[in-house]
Amino acid sequence: MSQSERPEKGGVSWPSNGISEVPFRVYTDQDTYDREQECLFKGSTWQYLCLEVELGEPGDFVSTTMGEVAVIVVRDTAGDINSFVNRCVHRGNLLCMERQGNTKKFSCMYHGWTYDLEGNLTGVAFERGVQNQGGMAPDFRKDEHKLRRLRVAVLGGIVFGTFSNDMPDLETWLGPDVTRGLLRVMNRTPYILGRNTQVLPNNWKLYFENVKDTYHASILHLFLTTFKINKLTMPGGVYINQDGGNHYSYVELDYAAESAAYKEAELRSESEFRLQDNSVVDSIDEYGDGVSVQILTVFPGMVLQQVRNTIAVRVIRPRGIDQTELEWIHLGFVSDDEAMTERRLRQGNLIGPAGYIAMEDGFIGGFVQRALQYNDEGAGIVMMGGHEAESQPFKTSEATIRGFWKHYRALMGE
Repeated sequence: MSQSERPEKGGVSWPSNGISEVPFRVYTDQDTYDREQECLFKGSTWQYLCLEVELGEPGDFVSTTMGEVAVIVVRDTAGDINSFVNRCVHRGNLLCMERQGNTKKFSCMYHGWTYDLEGNLTGVAFERGVQNQGGMAPDFRKDEHKLRRLRVAVLGGIVFGTFSNDMPDLETWLGPDVTRGLLRVMNRTPYILGRNTQVLPNNWKLYFENVKDTYHASILHLFLTTFKINKLTMPGGVYINQDGGNHYSYVELDYAAESAAYKEAELRSESEFRLQDNSVVDSIDEYGDGVSVQILTVFPGMVLQQVRNTIAVRVIRPRGIDQTELEWIHLGFVSDDEAMTERRLRQGNLIGPAGYIAMEDGFIGGFVQRALQYNDEGAGIVMMGGHEAESQPFKTSEATIRGFWKHYRALMGE
């Protein structure tokens, strides 16, 4: 091993320059994946749980995951939102089987143990035995056996959770720039227009990097440049929080953006393709700031996107070393009129599993994963825009990817 590399836990060696070269083994190493579940998803991070509007009434619940850990989110009778691990304390059975619904209590199908909406154990089947025989030991106390609770916070109508009791509050952890970016988009009461879920044939980090990657957007996605939705020559930049993992990038609407730079680099930026119906890209400046595209990420697995007038939350859920579940939650706002709702539905064709823009992101990570199969020595280069992970007033950069790895390495202890 060269002196420029040092061995890390899990058998992965990181180049000494820190975050501008990324070992390919981080996408293929099982021990690394296992430690991510503990250090990231069960560690010091705030993660997306659900939308607050999904918990409109007492007893409304959503079952979801943080990483691969099953959790429940529920509104109790006092109106508070609680979250706890979806695992019966008795024998470890999955407690809640439904994705969403309304209930007065949670009851385990295995042995009938029940819990209230705050995660307290309230009932044990045959606790006193049958006909004075059997039953729980005399020293058993139900109040000593509660479901493991998470901390919960709500911002902009989005419910977040963390396993850590030592985390700062959500807005402090996000940082002022990312908090501002989130509240810019989620500035009204949302509702769900629809949702899609797709399974990606690649490591979860490859998709999260892709979302942070402003460099690829107007190269891989011909639709973006052909219809002048996003070009690197358009005004814009990136904001990155101090830890590095949370960010947002933005593009200002500029139909007259110069394309000469693309031609000089011999990159495709225009095509002969045209739309018979332009309503899929026609938009209005609903936020009044000229920002046409904003992509915001919350480490380690949430994306909030505004592309023209289509708004969506994307949730990245790891499902093994080389498989990722990606959920798209398409949003409108209760204040939308009929014309805006129609516009959002039409522009929803830009994103999702078969979206005119998002389709390429759905397969490119799989190509990378295939290339790394039994060929994961060496490191990828992430040096566009320098070596640091700081906010920049331009988009020709990989600073946001470096920010991801900065936060990742700190939490993983590498």
